Amino acid sequence: MASPMPTPTHRVKRRRLDLSPPPHLNDLADELLFLILDRAAAHDPRALKSFSLVSRACHAAESRHRRVLRPFRPDLLPAALARYPALSRLDLSLCPRLPDAALAALPAAPSVSAVDLSRSRGFGAAGLAALVAACPNLTDLDLSNGLDLGDAAAAEVAKARRLQRLSLSRCKRITDMGLGCIAVGCPDLRELSLKWCVGVTHLGLDLLALKCNKLNILDLSYTMIVKKCFPAIMKLQNLQVLLLVGCNGIDDDALTSLDQECSKSLQVLDMSNSYNVTHVGVLSIVKAMPNLLELNLSYCSPVTPSMSSSFDMIHKLQTLKLDGCQFMDDGLKSIGKSCVSLRELSLSKCSGVTDTDLSFVVPRLKNLLKLDVTCCRKITDVSLAAITTSCPSLISLRMESCSLVSRKGLQLIGRRCTHLEELDLTDTDLDDEGLKALSGCSKLSSLKIGICLRITDEGLRHVSKSCPDLRDIDLYRSGAISDEGVTHIAQGCPMLESISLSYCTKLTDCSLRSLSKCIKLNTLEIRGCPMVSSAGLSEIATGCRLLSKLDIKKCFEINDMGMIFLSQFSHNLRQINLSYCSVTDIGLISLSSICGLQNMTIVHLAGVTPNGLIAALMVCGLRKVKLHEAFKSMVPSHMLKVVEARGCLFQWINKPYQVAVEPCDVWKQQSQDLLVQ
Repeated sequence: MASPMPTPTHRVKRRRLDLSPPPHLNDLADELLFLILDRAAAHDPRALKSFSLVSRACHAAESRHRRVLRPFRPDLLPAALARYPALSRLDLSLCPRLPDAALAALPAAPSVSAVDLSRSRGFGAAGLAALVAACPNLTDLDLSNGLDLGDAAAAEVAKARRLQRLSLSRCKRITDMGLGCIAVGCPDLRELSLKWCVGVTHLGLDLLALKCNKLNILDLSYTMIVKKCFPAIMKLQNLQVLLLVGCNGIDDDALTSLDQECSKSLQVLDMSNSYNVTHVGVLSIVKAMPNLLELNLSYCSPVTPSMSSSFDMIHKLQTLKLDGCQFMDDGLKSIGKSCVSLRELSLSKCSGVTDTDLSFVVPRLKNLLKLDVTCCRKITDVSLAAITTSCPSLISLRMESCSLVSRKGLQLIGRRCTHLEELDLTDTDLDDEGLKALSGCSKLSSLKIGICLRITDEGLRHVSKSCPDLRDIDLYRSGAISDEGVTHIAQGCPMLESISLSYCTKLTDCSLRSLSKCIKLNTLEIRGCPMVSSAGLSEIATGCRLLSKLDIKKCFEINDMGMIFLSQFSHNLRQINLSYCSVTDIGLISLSSICGLQNMTIVHLAGVTPNGLIAALMVCGLRKVKLHEAFKSMVPSHMLKVVEARGCLFQWINKPYQVAVEPCDVWKQQSQDLLVQ
């Protein structure tokens, strides 16, 4: 018997374990590393701090990565600038009090090109001199609200030779002398805001036009400019944007002087709230500025057919804003004939807008993308049918308080305008069927449906299924919705950033628990929701780390525990309204530990004492506090002066104590009765 054949043996190759150390962090390209850090910061800004504490390499990488610095304390500036050598923008708006000494202590920062001092006070010419010396490559400087800054400060700003963008809004002490220094010292200026600079006249503007011929954007809103100023302004051959809001020194006579002196480069002109301009002045504008793309004449003179017809001379006009104007007979119809290239038309709060006029206009505006007919109370389904049929490409439609449009009419919006990104139907007859019709509007990012008493949880379910990119929703006084509807929104709209649920009285902590999963939420308004408690607020604090604005007025069940959670987790909180809550001194002092907190409203807090209030105010760096007037006599005046000296502004409120929350339907009826009166 033959012996069996031996089976061949196969040698199994063993895989050698790679015991070499993993790649070091320094081996990663900065571009890849910075991309990772950007993603981490988008989820939680404090993640960068945690990353920097892992190792020396992480600390160095985070230092190289940071481009923007927003310090809370000016005394930390030298150390911060030394740590972050690649900074390009320094935002000091969170420092309410910034003395000259703090700016004088700045080390050299050649990489810094932009500085924001728009909310800071306490510095003057000496501080600005130190800032300009420390930042030799400064191109962008915001000094808005510098009420104490005068010509000496402007002279120091003028030493920033590379400056391209400068805001001096509300620097009311600056005169022609200071503006002249800036004009001579900063010839490369591209953008300049002189809004509310009431000391500037035609003399300063003459020198500005002579020296800063590269200027593209000029804001002279609420200044004292008159006819003499126009020749200088119109010599700016590169000027593209001119803002003259509220300049009542401008009249028809001033505008007739434009003639051929006007710069043909001008593309945007805003003359809203300029009451002395009539159709005669508007005719001068359109003749002299044939290349305008955007014209704003809101709250000016009545719109006549002759004014509307004159727009025909601006062949490229794309945006026309006539908010608050009165339309005379056929005034709106003439716009349909003369402005066929319009992409945006704003008629908010205009009187004289009727179905006949609007139905005539919109079919002729084939390129219309944005339409605002807020508070045009005479339009009905006839107008809406014309809008949705003629303008299917609309991306923005605002129809707040168009009370004569029916529920069935509102359904046309979702069926025909499927490209909408912004929709405002506040205070209309919208119901669940109207929301269901929005199923085709998958690009919707902003939806305002407050005071719509017919919508329920079922309607919000339709929204959550069809609008995954929704970022902003307003449900103010939509009293029929409950936790179920809010849960639908929270689960279906993960990109949500802002939500208003004020006076939705059926909501409980379940709604807040659902919203805590929306990690991008930064604005939450739940005033007048009496069943919401600290338990729900704690969920928001731990889940929504980007929260910056919070309104919990008349949330009676929110107490100190909620404030403690906010102090521990809501480090980005900037504004809060605590009125009528059950917060005591303990909660207020806990809240004051949030370094970036700017505005606080604390009216009718029965548990807060004068001592607790002062202790909280002395700890945090608030810029504005609203208090009941009764506290004014209880708190020592010298303590209030100390807080004010640090940059805090007090606003004293004298409102009676009112706990009751009126039902939404009763409130709406009272509002309508008041409107009729």
